[in-house]
Amino acid sequence: MISIMRVRAVGIAGAIATLTTAAGADGQSLARRIADAPNGKVRVEFAARPDLCGTGSYISHGNRNNRMSWDSDWSEDVEYTEECMRSPVRVVVTKSGGQIVRIRTYVGGRWRPATGSVTSIGQVSTREAVDYLMSVANSSSSSKIGSEAIFPMTLADSVEIWQGLLRLARDQSRPNSIRTQSVFWLSQIAGEKITANLAELTGDAAIDRDVREQAVFALSQRPHGEGVTALINIARTNRDREIRKKALFWLGQSRDPRALALFEEILSRR
Repeated sequence: MISIMRVRAVGIAGAIATLTTAAGADGQSLARRIADAPNGKVRVEFAARPDLCGTGSYISHGNRNNRMSWDSDWSEDVEYTEECMRSPVRVVVTKSGGQIVRIRTYVGGRWRPATGSVTSIGQVSTREAVDYLMSVANSSSSSKIGSEAIFPMTLADSVEIWQGLLRLARDQSRPNSIRTQSVFWLSQIAGEKITANLAELTGDAAIDRDVREQAVFALSQRPHGEGVTALINIARTNRDREIRKKALFWLGQSRDPRALALFEEILSRR
């Protein structure tokens, strides 16, 4: 499944170029360094998964037919000398009035010369980057910023994030856009263990229905029919009629023989 991540470039007309380097004092967290940076852009980079490469218009996973794209072939932050360049993940956090107003994500390339106020944090560990981004997703008052923080986490090399995404999906204090996006990425990055957790989400009546419906959809997207057994169980036993209907719909799209057997069973009872 190709996920479309849209980011619009915003020019800073007439800005005076001032490139600063954030102090990297021992023990100073990435969150504190970004919080202490002046208004403008903060650049951070960390190791990308080895199966990823990017250019201004897309990030490719595995092969160039599986792309996560945004609007423009041109990036004001990163320049590319080849069609698809690997590591690092480059994250640009834009601040205004002391608050984060945008998070943009790239893979590969090199930073363009700074225009406007730009603070360069430089390379950080994937663990530190993911912890920071997860904290933004968990605490931002903006659903837009919280959602934008999730995507770069999925690109980090050698860091497991599904537990944090599952907590986000279950957190009723978070906006639905953040929770549904968490469910989507859970479906993309996890295996049998997360399939069980997604099925568990659909049965939790305390969770908003649209989040539970997203979990049903996520199960339908599991490769090699991994989610079919869970969808059949949901269709049989879930207490919410609309959730059962969603499960049946996605089973109908699967063309799986087990789904056909369920339909025969249901229709035979009439």
